[in-house]
Amino acid sequence: MKIQIINGPNLNLLGTREKDIYGEITFEKYLKLLKEHFTDISFDYYQSNVEGEIINKIHKIGFSYDGIILNAGAYTHTSVAIADAIKGVNSPVVEVHISNVFSREEYRHVSLIASNCLGSISGFGLDSYRLAIESLRVLNKDKTDSK
Repeated sequence: MKIQIINGPNLNLLGTREKDIYGEITFEKYLKLLKEHFTDISFDYYQSNVEGEIINKIHKIGFSYDGIILNAGAYTHTSVAIADAIKGVNSPVVEVHISNVFSREEYRHVSLIASNCLGSISGFGLDSYRLAIESLRVLNKDKTDSK
């Protein structure tokens, strides 16, 4: 199984940015833990602060990966273009957020990408990524079992 993790704007600052919301660990350190835990899954990681680069990455890998985990950051609430990119590819996408977006500012309560995703997970800290991996693993197992 091959999963692409895509993190959007400002997520390169994990571990230093708003630690009370996002925690103290960098994503690179957390990714190492994920790889140690899910030894049967191949992970690729990509982070960009640029909307078009995120779209290009979705287009590039969206027909060949078993799943995409996307934390689009603030683009979640503003980007019709990322929503369209998700809709245009075959790989299932799980939207993740580290914080519980529904306990934050009202504008964060609306996701423009969610309707094009397999599902959304928020509020479990970095563990939101692990939960997304588990959901993609179940989906992949169901596909394999039905063949």
